[in-house]
Amino acid sequence: MEATTAQPAATKAPAPKKAKITERARAERKLAYLLCAPALIAMLIVTGYPIGYAVYLSLQKYDLRFPDEKEFVGLSNYSDVLTSSIWWDDVLTTTIITLASVAIELVLGMAIALIMHRAIFGRGPVRAAILIPYGIVTVVAAFAWRYAFDPSAGFVQGTFLLGDDAAPLTERAGSLVVIILTEVWKTTPFMALLLLAGLSLVPDELHEAAKVDGASTVQRFFRITIPLMKPAILVALLFRTLDAFRVFDSAFILTGGANRTETVSILGYNVLINRVNLGLGSAVSVLIFIAVILIAAFFVKVLGTSTAQQRGEV
Repeated sequence: MEATTAQPAATKAPAPKKAKITERARAERKLAYLLCAPALIAMLIVTGYPIGYAVYLSLQKYDLRFPDEKEFVGLSNYSDVLTSSIWWDDVLTTTIITLASVAIELVLGMAIALIMHRAIFGRGPVRAAILIPYGIVTVVAAFAWRYAFDPSAGFVQGTFLLGDDAAPLTERAGSLVVIILTEVWKTTPFMALLLLAGLSLVPDELHEAAKVDGASTVQRFFRITIPLMKPAILVALLFRTLDAFRVFDSAFILTGGANRTETVSILGYNVLINRVNLGLGSAVSVLIFIAVILIAAFFVKVLGTSTAQQRGEV
């Protein structure tokens, strides 16, 4: 019978000890806190206090028309908003405008970014001309589109786009189309600018190598450019989606919320300013704030996962 040799027990490597913080590191950290403190305090005053006060008001029954009836009602205002068909109609309208605007802007922005990136001559003037709409104030741009589609004096009226009797701003579908077109015209340059930054990080050597291997232009675009630009695309989508979900100026100037084009921001404005119901209006504002946080959290999660996968592949 052969003697069995005892296998040595596997020993765990000792956990690395935490390095002690030196006095110099403590002093530098303290200095960093002191330098950041003024900005942090200013942000808490400018943003934290209004948000907290809005949350406080949303828990109150507070109508300026009946100031003596102010009382604490808890989550009653949120219940009233979430059980209202007006709120969900406005959420649907806002979602339609957001998704359509962002999708169109992504496609057009990518095309414009490619034009700006590949421009052989006049690159500066081309970029400046493309970015002009983004420099125009949103209210001015909305008024321009409103006058363009005016049935009596608009220059679009009577062209091949619209007949003489057409009035798109008097119906829901036409109004939504004009609002989306206004948003796309105004903010596509912003999307193109963000995508151009990501496009400039794609190495030309990869395209040259793929071209030598026989890859077509379409194959190089979808298998090299798009994967490497994914973080930039997600960042552009994040900023633009957050901005589009809070759309107010364009819809308010073009239709004022008529023809079932009221967005959640217009709803909050109407309740707070026109009806002076601070409790209910604050509840609408807080719900919009929560929706924005959820959208941001979703994109940050997707962005973090995409970036980690890209690093792993590299």
